[in-house]
Amino acid sequence: MSLKSNPLRLAALAACLGALGACATVSGAVEEPQLTPITNPERIIGAIPISAPTPPQVQDDGAMNSLWRTGATGFFNDHRANTIGDILTVDIDITDTATLNNSTSTSRTGSQDAAVTGLFGLEGPVERFLPGSNSLDTGLGTSSSRSAAGTGSVNRSENIQMSVAAVITNVLPNGNFVIAGSQEVRVNAEVRELVISGVIRPQDISATNTIQHTQIAEARISYGGRGDLTSVQRAPYGQRIANSVLPF
Repeated sequence: MSLKSNPLRLAALAACLGALGACATVSGAVEEPQLTPITNPERIIGAIPISAPTPPQVQDDGAMNSLWRTGATGFFNDHRANTIGDILTVDIDITDTATLNNSTSTSRTGSQDAAVTGLFGLEGPVERFLPGSNSLDTGLGTSSSRSAAGTGSVNRSENIQMSVAAVITNVLPNGNFVIAGSQEVRVNAEVRELVISGVIRPQDISATNTIQHTQIAEARISYGGRGDLTSVQRAPYGQRIANSVLPF
């Protein structure tokens, strides 16, 4: 006997699936959020994952009896990030304030009257057969009135100040760098996650190996969390589904 021909089996299967989903929801609400494992930064920007971002091999041209070696760390070397796998610091200082107020009001009134003053000499016979009136003066009359009013306001204020380390994941043909980085901090039962990615110019990197978030092209900055506080502030999934389905 198939499930389609037995409503009781369908109901039992739905109940089992609902119970499993409820168990998963309860376990996720009871357990503390866990930090995600360290992964390849290239996955943040959606690139094909590799084992790890590594710089290209550089041939050592130094002689055996030379005091200097190509690529060696020295006092006069530039320690800014300049190749795949190097790390730099991104300073994020977002202070945005927006206030918008809009008001719209429209009104329209119209009327129209039409009269029949002549009907090929047949006005008399027609007027005798018209119900309730003996005149063709007003044959058609219309009137309309419409009004609309709307107001709207937006008041937004955002303030984010933090720093995050990012890794150069790719060097574009024009010399620009593609960077990506993430940071997770867990305090008690709440995890705060910061993810950043974008494209930067090498000359924008300061002498302290830092760059401002305003100097990142195609910047993608995400700051959020998961845990007890986030679950309480967010509406249950059943309510979210109902809000998306109900038309009122």
